[in-house]
Amino acid sequence: MANKPKILIVYTGGTIGMIKDYKTNALKAFDFSQIINKIPELQQLNCEIESISFKEPIDSSNMNTDYYVDILNIIESNYNLYDGFVVLTGSDTMSYTSSAISFMIENLQKPVIFTGSQLPIGDLRTDAKENLITTIEIAAARKNDKPVISEVCLYFEYKLYRANRTTKISAEQFEAFASMNYPALAESGVHLNFNEHLLPEVSNTDSNLVIRKKLVTDVVILKLFPGITESVVKSILTIKNLKGVVLESYGAGNAPNKPWFLNLIASAIQSGIKIVNVTQCSGGSVILGHYDTSIGLKELGVIGGLDITTESAIAKLMYLLSEDLTEIEFKKYFQKSLRGEISSK
Repeated sequence: MANKPKILIVYTGGTIGMIKDYKTNALKAFDFSQIINKIPELQQLNCEIESISFKEPIDSSNMNTDYYVDILNIIESNYNLYDGFVVLTGSDTMSYTSSAISFMIENLQKPVIFTGSQLPIGDLRTDAKENLITTIEIAAARKNDKPVISEVCLYFEYKLYRANRTTKISAEQFEAFASMNYPALAESGVHLNFNEHLLPEVSNTDSNLVIRKKLVTDVVILKLFPGITESVVKSILTIKNLKGVVLESYGAGNAPNKPWFLNLIASAIQSGIKIVNVTQCSGGSVILGHYDTSIGLKELGVIGGLDITTESAIAKLMYLLSEDLTEIEFKKYFQKSLRGEISSK
């Protein structure tokens, strides 16, 4: 009989790790080393569970790229000791964090699944237990002695998504995340069903795990809106040391075609700033040149982000800017699916 899969829970912070002190009504960090006592149902899973926690829990709003590296260091140092990883973070920035981690890990052969909750683990009506139990079950799932999942994912409210395809859509509903441009990889109901045709095959190669810990953070998201002024756009595009911009445009990649706007975009690109165009819509794709109001952007060298999410675009921008790429290579790799984050053209 094969050994039970070993799963490591990595708690970084967030609502899921909070528990109420009923004497004071204050929330305090939960001790995940006691997780089996708090959720005895975990004993029914066919796996061994251990945990490691950040010394100081990090709130969603304080998550940054330094903490991405801390998460990666834990995964890297424990990679050969465990069969899967469950990463608990605050849900507000989970799509950003998990998208970045997906780009920072190359040749991943094991599941790294992010989850969290809308209510603390100690609340009466919490979603934390279901999310955590099912995420661990998915991380431990194997077929033909190989993990079913071998990529960075996000599980929330009965659905497993490719992490870099997700966006948080609700601050109140348990169904807090959506993946508008790519189907769920698995759904949890009476049975746990994997959509295996959507999953990448686990490689038989002995490619070594590669962890890339350098990200360029001199980037910005510029969201267009009717009435945006020249001075606002100029102030953003002339930020000192700016390296990259995610331009959130309208519809299929449309933006003002006023001379002042196009001149500012042209000047930024000529100064070496990479500008990537993504849609503000929750679903759909950027198709530069489809409408007259995007022809100018295409001619200037703005890179069409196709159907990538804003969260994934900013993570991929940080990642690719850290590589020594030519302009042609940068565009090629940004528009190419590296971790399943973008649909093929």
